Amino acid sequence: MSTAPYGVRLLVGVAATAVEETMKLPQTIVTYPMTLVSQMAQLVMKMQQDVADLVNKGDETLESFFPPKDEQPEWATFDEDDGDEPSEPTGERRTEGRFALYSVGEEDAPVNAPVTTPAPAPDAPAVVADIDYTTLTLAQLRARLQSLSVGDLEALLAYEESTKARAPFQTLLANRITRASAK
Repeated sequence: MSTAPYGVRLLVGVAATAVEETMKLPQTIVTYPMTLVSQMAQLVMKMQQDVADLVNKGDETLESFFPPKDEQPEWATFDEDDGDEPSEPTGERRTEGRFALYSVGEEDAPVNAPVTTPAPAPDAPAVVADIDYTTLTLAQLRARLQSLSVGDLEALLAYEESTKARAPFQTLLANRITRASAK
């Protein structure tokens, strides 16, 4: 415990702090611009939050004096308004446009129906039945292509061209034939 008067101890503490801060000054000067920018950003965000809080409070106050009216226009109709039960999805797959990439064909059963494998046409190559080609989606076919020979791939491409002629399937098979033949 020091016996010096309170004022003297205070002045010595201020002087020691000033010396310490002066020694840190080179480090502080380097980081000062970033500190200033972050403090300004913090101040701006705080102001935006305060303004948003005031707007919300104003909305609540206005709603207490002037209750909101039904905002649904009279010309707008919704399923709930008709009193009818919402219709159930049919479960049919789309086979046109961009959905053709993931579809198998028109002969598919609805999604909810049990999966049955349609019989391949009599002139179908054996590989069609072996990999169950008629039920494969594009992604499923892509996964099975690695295990097929070039002859099987060519047979699948000919079968696809003579039946459904789906461009994504034809492109996939032709590209795989090209890569397999190049090896």
